[in-house]
Amino acid sequence: MAVKVAAAFIFMLFLLSTACQAKLSSAFYDKSCPKAESAIRTAIRTAIARERRMAASLIRLHFHDCFVQGCDASILLDETSSIQSEKTAGGNNNSVRGYEVIDKAKSKVEKICPGVVSCADIIAVAARDASAYVGGPSWAVKFGRRDSTTASRTLANAELPAFFDRLDRLISRFQKKGLTARDMVALSGSHTLGQAQCFTFRDRIYNASNIDAGFASTRKRRCPRAGGQANLAPLDLVTPNSFDNNYFKNLMRNKGLLQSDQVLFNGGSTDSIVSEYSRNPAKFSSDFASAMIKMGDIRPLTGSAGQIRRICSAVN
Repeated sequence: MAVKVAAAFIFMLFLLSTACQAKLSSAFYDKSCPKAESAIRTAIRTAIARERRMAASLIRLHFHDCFVQGCDASILLDETSSIQSEKTAGGNNNSVRGYEVIDKAKSKVEKICPGVVSCADIIAVAARDASAYVGGPSWAVKFGRRDSTTASRTLANAELPAFFDRLDRLISRFQKKGLTARDMVALSGSHTLGQAQCFTFRDRIYNASNIDAGFASTRKRRCPRAGGQANLAPLDLVTPNSFDNNYFKNLMRNKGLLQSDQVLFNGGSTDSIVSEYSRNPAKFSSDFASAMIKMGDIRPLTGSAGQIRRICSAVN
C-alpha cells in the first residue's frame, strides 16, 4: 500500500513538473541569459533603422510562424531531404521577409549564451521590438518556447490567411487558433506598416465595386492589368512608416488595398470594431498588444519537446 501511495505521489509531482515546464514566463531567461532581450533589441533596431519596412516584416514573420504548427520557428527551416520548408508555401514565397534579421539576432545571443535562447522566442521578441520602434505598443514577451525539428509546407498552404479570403473564412481561420474576431481585426491593424505585391490587389483595384475610385486610380499606376506582378504598394498611403490607426480610417473610406482588408469593413460583423479603432487609437494599441500576446501562446513547444537550434535555419 505504501509503495502504491509513494508511486502515486511521484506521478503527481511529475504532472506538476510537466505543467510548470509548459508555462511560458517573461522571467524564463532571467538567470540563464539575462542579456538576451537587449542583444535581440539591438539587432532589431539596427535592421529597422536601415530599412523601415522591416518592422512590418518582422511582425508578419511572427504571425506566419505561429499560424503553422504553433510558435515554434518552423518557418525558419530551410528545405532539406526530410523537411519541406514553409518558406516556399504560397503565402510565404517571395513575400515573408526578415529571416536574416532573426539570424543576426540569434548570432548575437549565441555569443553570450550558447544553446540557451530559442529561435521561436527571438521571433516573438523581434515582433514586439519592431512594433515599439515604429511607434506601436510594447508588451512583456513570455519566454520558454522551443524550436521545432519539423516544418509543414502543406499546413502553411492550408492554414495561412489569404489575400482573397472572405470575412467568414478569416474569422474561422483565427478562431481555430484560439483568436477572436476582435483579435483578428486588431492584428490586421499592423498592415498600416506593410506593403503588398501587385498580384495580390490587382483584381480589387480593377474589378471591385467597394473601392474608392481615386484610390484605385492611384494604385493602377504601379499595378498594370498585365505584368508588374511584384510591384509594391503601401497598404496605408497616409502614414506607411508609422504604427497608427490610419489603416482603419482607410477601410471606412473604402481604401483597403487587399480584399482581406476591406472585408473587415463592408457591412459585416466586424464593422463596429473597425469603427471603434478608427476613433480610439489607444484602444487599438491596447488590443493589438493583447492579441500579440495571445498569438504568441499558440501551441508552443516547451519542456523537453523540440530543441534549441544553434542555427535557426537548420535542425541541430
